[in-house]
Amino acid sequence: MSDRIFMSKAHITDAEEEAVRRAIRSGWVAPLGPEVDAFELEVADRVGVKGALALSSGTAALHLALLELGARPGTAVVVSSMTFAASANAVAYTGAEPVFVDSQKTDGNIDPELLFDAIDTLHAEGTEVVAAMTVDLIGRTCDYNTLEAGLAERGVPLLEDAAESLGSSIAGRAAGSFGRAAALSFNGNKIMTTSGGGMLLSNDEQLLERARYLSTQARQPVAWYEHTEIGYNYRLSNILAAIGRAQLGRLDEMIARRRDIRKQYMRAFSGLDVRFLGTADTEGEQIENCWLTGIVLGDSITRSPDDIVASLSEAGIEVRRLWKPMHLQPVFANARAFTNGASEHLFARGLTLPSGSALTDSEVERVITALLNNFESPLSDQATR
Repeated sequence: MSDRIFMSKAHITDAEEEAVRRAIRSGWVAPLGPEVDAFELEVADRVGVKGALALSSGTAALHLALLELGARPGTAVVVSSMTFAASANAVAYTGAEPVFVDSQKTDGNIDPELLFDAIDTLHAEGTEVVAAMTVDLIGRTCDYNTLEAGLAERGVPLLEDAAESLGSSIAGRAAGSFGRAAALSFNGNKIMTTSGGGMLLSNDEQLLERARYLSTQARQPVAWYEHTEIGYNYRLSNILAAIGRAQLGRLDEMIARRRDIRKQYMRAFSGLDVRFLGTADTEGEQIENCWLTGIVLGDSITRSPDDIVASLSEAGIEVRRLWKPMHLQPVFANARAFTNGASEHLFARGLTLPSGSALTDSEVERVITALLNNFESPLSDQATR
């Protein structure tokens, strides 16, 4: 069997190797250092916010942001149900109650009107809602034009989980720039990576400084180790920040390749009963980084997503189901949810396809061929490529 094709393998080049060598030779082989400082400035400049805090993960960024927004036992955070567990886990760390909100059918992002209904209901019941956490699903930003206005009207701060959307934008504003704060992820499978890491972004410099203090074990600024409250060991290492700087310099190139891969999928499946989440267009209000390409199978596709995942796995290709909604997860079985059925349908019929920027055209063609063999429907039988 030829080499396995992964969903989103890290794309590492000589630039990253040279960056690591530079960091090691500088002597800063420890948390913090000049690469971290430079990385924070460069990401903040790229996104267009006043400041950034480099951390050990995107989850850490969400956790610190929620603490600064007042999340604690007895409060609620409304959060997209269609997301990876990290979004909801960060709420749970604070002791606040996660309240899940369903998706738009079109792109899987949070349904703004359902979100507002959830907040209005919670307010009417006397519950303090300290934040609304949106998630830019597989690289497509949410409808922030609507969300920002509606949340401001209700006095609820917005926290943007932009873990998947660095490089995307809506109406000329970059992902990671919305709300009181935003979180990026640099996990190994993201649009760019530091191997592991994340970043908190905000225009609120006081929020960032408080988060910076908590992220370094809440150490008091004195000549000895003194602590007056519990902190966290959340900072990013200097070596990992060096990798991040090299990746950031290649971000546009990597996005362009992922966009090209999505276009290849869209052309190949244009005659099939398959719907894409998002587009590959670079024009218009939404510009996507195409981190992952997500598809939703129509009713005439008779093979189940599980069968397709298993079939492609046997062929050495990693394909996955879309996120299982948080309100269906056993760990959150008792959590409250405002649903409309959209995320459950996306989970039942959705798949994410290999999308990494290091994929060759022949590897993409191999994925397409394997998928076409699985689309056993009248429409797929008629498809030509």
